[in-house]
Amino acid sequence: MTRNTRRRSKTARRAVGAAAALAIGAGGLVAVNIYASADETGASKGSAQNQVLAAGGSTIDCPDVGQQLTSVPAQAKAQVDRELALLDKQISEAYQRLSTSQRAIAQDPNFAQNAIIGPLKDKRKATIDRIATAIGRVAAKPQGLDALAACTLKATGNQPAAGQPSASPSPSNNTNAGVAGNGPVAADFVDITKVKANVSAPARSAKASKGSFVTKCGVNANKLYNSDNVIVAPGVTNGAHHVHDYVGNQDNDAFSSDQDFAKAATSCQNQGDKSTYYWPVLRLQDGTKEFDNDKLGGGAEGNTGRILTAKQATLDFVGSPRGKVVAMPKFLRIITGDAKAFVNGTANANASWSCTGFENKVQLKDKYPLCPRGSNVVRTFKFQSCWDGTNIDSANHRTHVAFADAAGNCPTGFKAIPQLVQRLVYAVKAPSVKDNGKTTPFYALDGFPEQQHKPVTDHGDFINVFDAKLMNKLVQCINTGRKCS
Repeated sequence: MTRNTRRRSKTARRAVGAAAALAIGAGGLVAVNIYASADETGASKGSAQNQVLAAGGSTIDCPDVGQQLTSVPAQAKAQVDRELALLDKQISEAYQRLSTSQRAIAQDPNFAQNAIIGPLKDKRKATIDRIATAIGRVAAKPQGLDALAACTLKATGNQPAAGQPSASPSPSNNTNAGVAGNGPVAADFVDITKVKANVSAPARSAKASKGSFVTKCGVNANKLYNSDNVIVAPGVTNGAHHVHDYVGNQDNDAFSSDQDFAKAATSCQNQGDKSTYYWPVLRLQDGTKEFDNDKLGGGAEGNTGRILTAKQATLDFVGSPRGKVVAMPKFLRIITGDAKAFVNGTANANASWSCTGFENKVQLKDKYPLCPRGSNVVRTFKFQSCWDGTNIDSANHRTHVAFADAAGNCPTGFKAIPQLVQRLVYAVKAPSVKDNGKTTPFYALDGFPEQQHKPVTDHGDFINVFDAKLMNKLVQCINTGRKCS
């Protein structure tokens, strides 16, 4: 197959995916998840809840079905991936319905339940049933998934404190995502100079692999953006519902195959590294209308403002504090962090926030840092450093890899692999939290709309497309204690 033929084939796949996305969303964009608890239908309780809803104080909290699927047969994977992506779309649509129905919610105590939450549960149940059926055709049908259909309303913490002004926009700032009601808010930021030191260096054994390997792949100056996620939602346009920066492989979208990755160009200086590294973009909520201001994944789902390009992006591979590392298998997929951590909880939250000059003292998980003058915002991602020795991916994209324990040991049966440490630096002014970003606007990462742009949802994605020669060099450098690039 020629390169042009491959391009046409991929374009056709994308067209089919886009058409499917349009068909799914033909009823109009409705945004994230909404399900009230079964006991919240009483008038007094509903009235109090509606007051919170009308004030923009709630979001939708749905069980993460994908994380519960630890085993999906290969024959069912394509359909299951599509159905999981549809669940995300249903949540996104429901959330938008919630955010645009404040008046109706305030007037009718049962509106959220009857018009949004109930229908969403019905849609989710039908989709979950299709997932169970698809798996059941080729393996034991999973039991109990129906219990994951119902969702609840979750307080966002986004209501202004007593006496604090709301984040009303200036004339040039009328697309501010915070103003639109889905965050961030002043409480999501903290003065880095007032946070206690919380960084400790891990102990190394005498057998530790102390070398490192740096791959230089740029900062996405090519402006390669899309709201796909080829790991979590392959074949689905806008599967991420937020925009990613991409460095390394230049052929990353929902329809990229391993063969596409292997043949693509790379932004990495060493052409032996065609790996793909991607993360949610960071935006300044200054009213700028970006290229995606009215598009799904962008402004149509609450991701608005000027996309900021990191001034520096470093990609380091480091060793194990307990011993030697082995080569990563080609096309290994790793996700670190959890894009849904605001509603899922912090079990898989892993990204860290800090400021230059403070990284050896303070790392934040659930707050954006307010950096002093002359200091820059830093996002750091440490990827899983243990591999099961067999699989390049898993059904929930997590169980084939793992983090080492506090002593640096991998779980039984897992092998230590080079750990990717990704560091992004941004020159962005500390927002004016006292007036809710009116004077100096908030910055925030892109995310699923219902996640409220919370910093705890930051995450990174990696697919290894090193050629064998360069991967072997990387491993040798780490295991022999050298620093290479």
